Parts: sequence; C-alpha cells; structure tokens
Amino acid sequence: MKMRFPYIYQLIVSFLLVILTILIITAASLFHFGRTQLLDKVQDNFFHYAELIEEAEGDPEKLDSYNQIFEDQHIKYGIFDREGMLKYPRTVNNVQVRLSEEEETTLREGDALLLQIETNDLRGNNEETALIYVPVLNENGSYEGFIGIGRPVSHIEVQMDELKQNMFRAFLFSTVIAVMISILLSYYLVKRVNRLSKASRKVATGDYDIYIDHSNRDEIDRLSADFNKMIKALKEWRREVLHLEDLRKSFMQDVAHEMRTPLTTINGLLEGLEYGVFNDQQELRSIQLMRKETTRLIRLVNENLDYENIQSNQIILKKNYFPLNEALAETTEQLRGVAEDSNNEIIIKEGMEDITVYADFDRFKQIIVNLLKNAIQFTTDGKIFIEAIQTQEITKITIADTGVGMTEEEMENIWDRYYKADVSRKNTKYGESGLGLPIVKQLVELHDGDIKVTSELGKGTTFTIIFPRVKTKEET
Repeated sequence: MKMRFPYIYQLIVSFLLVILTILIITAASLFHFGRTQLLDKVQDNFFHYAELIEEAEGDPEKLDSYNQIFEDQHIKYGIFDREGMLKYPRTVNNVQVRLSEEEETTLREGDALLLQIETNDLRGNNEETALIYVPVLNENGSYEGFIGIGRPVSHIEVQMDELKQNMFRAFLFSTVIAVMISILLSYYLVKRVNRLSKASRKVATGDYDIYIDHSNRDEIDRLSADFNKMIKALKEWRREVLHLEDLRKSFMQDVAHEMRTPLTTINGLLEGLEYGVFNDQQELRSIQLMRKETTRLIRLVNENLDYENIQSNQIILKKNYFPLNEALAETTEQLRGVAEDSNNEIIIKEGMEDITVYADFDRFKQIIVNLLKNAIQFTTDGKIFIEAIQTQEITKITIADTGVGMTEEEMENIWDRYYKADVSRKNTKYGESGLGLPIVKQLVELHDGDIKVTSELGKGTTFTIIFPRVKTKEET
C-alpha cells in the first residue's frame, strides 16, 4: 500500500527545495566573494605597509616604531638582501628566505610576489603564514633585495570565521522566511485546487448549479474556466436527456396506442374471418382494412429504422443530377389523393422544367414526401405551393402551405425526435411518430444542404431547402 503524501506537503517540500537550493548557491557564492575580498584587502594592506617601510629608507627609529605597531596586529616584516638574508630586524640566528628561481627572477624584474601561504614565517618559525614580497630597488633601478610582510593564517581565519557566522545567521533567517513563504504559497494554491475538488464532488452528486469565480492569471484559472464550460455543457446535456426522455415516454405511449388500435382491428377482423361471420363483400372490406392498418404499422417501424440508420451513419447516398419536375411529379401524384381528402390543392409553379437537383433521388423524394405530408396534416381547405430556383452553386426549393402555422416555440422544437407541434392531431395517419421532420433535417444535412422554416399562426408555414449543386472533393 502506497503511503499518502498530501498535495500541500508536496508543494511545501517543492518550494523549500527550490528556495533552499537558491539560498545555498547564493550563500556559497557570497562566502567565496567575501573570502576573496578579505584576502584582497589583506594583500592591499601589506603592499601599503611595504611602501611605508621602503620610505623609511632604513631609519632604525621608524622601522622600530613600525615593528611595534605591526606586532600589535600580529604582522611581521623583514628586509632582506639579494641573497635572501634577513637584514632587519636583527635576530640571534641568521634567517634566510629561499626563493625559487622563478620568484627571484620576478623580484629582480621589479615585480612583487602576490599573497601566498607558506609553512614558515619570516623569522623562520614553523607557523603557517600569508606572505607577500616586494622588491627593493636603488636609485639606479638595480635590485638590492626585497621586503617581506606576513601574518599568521590563524589570525586571518578569525575574520573568516566571523564571515561564516554572519553567513550562517543570514542563511538561518532566510530559511525561516522561506518556510513561511512556502507554507503560505502552498496553502493558497491548495485552497484553489480544493475549491475545484469540492465543486467536482458536488457535480458527482448531481448538482450542476455551480460556478467557480476565476480570472485569467494561470493554469488553475484556465482549468476553472474549462470546468465551468464543462458544467454548462453537462447541464445542457442533462436538460436535453430529460427532454428526450420525456419525448421518448410520450412516443412510447403514442406508439403503444397507434399499434394497439390497428392490431386490435386486425385481430377482430381475423377472428370474424375465422368464424365465418362476414359475407363475401364484408370479407373483401376486412382484408382491405387489415392491409391499411398493416401499412400504418410498417410506416411507423420504417420511420424509426430510417432515423436510427441516419443517426448511426448507415445511410449511403447515391447522388446524381436529375430533373426536379420528374421527382415532384412522382411525389405529388402519390399524395394528391391524400391532399384531396383534406380538400387541399398541391400547386407546382410553372417554368421549372430546366431545374436539376444534385442528390440521391430516392432520399430526395422521401424529403419532399415528408414535407408535403406535414403541410397536408396541418392544412384544411387550403393550398400547398411548391417552387424552386437554381444558380450555378445551389438549388433552392420552397414548400409553403396556408395551414394553421406555428409559434416560435414550436418552430424551435419541430426538429426534435418524437416532437409533435399539435398533440391534438397525434392520432392522424400522417403524424403518428413525430419523426418525419427530424428525418428530413438529417437527410438534408447528409446532402451538405440546409433547411429553414418560417411560420405565422393562422397564415401558414414555409420550408426552404437548399441543395448544393457542386460536387465535394470526396465525390470527385
């Protein structure tokens, strides 16, 4: 089992590691810089002291006074001849500084030897010392010896220790501040993440009335914005699902009613035929009635199958150019008797002989049939007009009726599956499924076309369909 490590602690550790790494690098750099500055200062002081000693020009009183001052600072100096023998101050033992050939050459050329660490001091004592050597030249510029100035490394390290202590105190203080900043930043970030987490849990319980305030500062704000978009989409999806569920229930009730009526009729007629209760004329009428009711059932099933096939992209269109009048003639002839039952007249505008449509012929007829059936269903003692125009890019067909018309709300919903604009007519033989117009819209979109509707209550409805006449790249 993996050990849990809360996100806030992960952030705190991450911030601390970053800040401490920066502090350590900064402290090391500052310490190195401070150490270099200290050694440079020591070296500069030594050169200054060497100038004072050289200016004394061997005056014993001045040299003795310098010697006393330097001793108080634990600084030792000496004046040496060309062989490195100590000339001043005098000591019991002869003291000689042995230089390498390279160092001696540097001094003879008039250049000083910069600060270096040696194991012995200028008096020959075994003590680690920081030393410089400055050449002594006469008036003619000839090399006569050198001045050596040194100080025990232990006394320099005291200053180094003070620098280390100051750096450590600054590092400790910075670490405390870093911990506080890390905790505050982590708490701030985790608080924003927890807000998202809390909102997600509410959504998981079905609460979609949530909005997370945000700006546009960083990724968390963008995540909050995406979260709000997701909630809005889920809310709309849920509303749509509930709407479709209501329509589905209504549809199932309608289908049950529509199927029960013809099935009951067919069953009764079959029972009458079985027991021979009908005469010859009644038998023929019974068979015709059963065929009529069976046709209704087949139409209901086919419309549902069509819709599902379109939704699942199982419809394959066979597009061709064909005369519009040919398709309209077949369609109107098929529905003319139905229109006359409602005392309606289908009128096709003249002058459309040269208009062609680029579409699947059978599916085009299905579109026109469904639209005409819809017009007939909602029109009584009226007219249904069909007209079309054509350009190089499109064929536009208009089907207008003088029927009852629709409200704005009805026009928004007519493309929904199972929706019926007039529930009082839901039992008519033309509008039992509520799938006619949704099928029309799906088929038009499969043709890369467009369909629009305008309507006015009491005056009628107009459907406008646009079919492209240009082949797509896939078709060519």
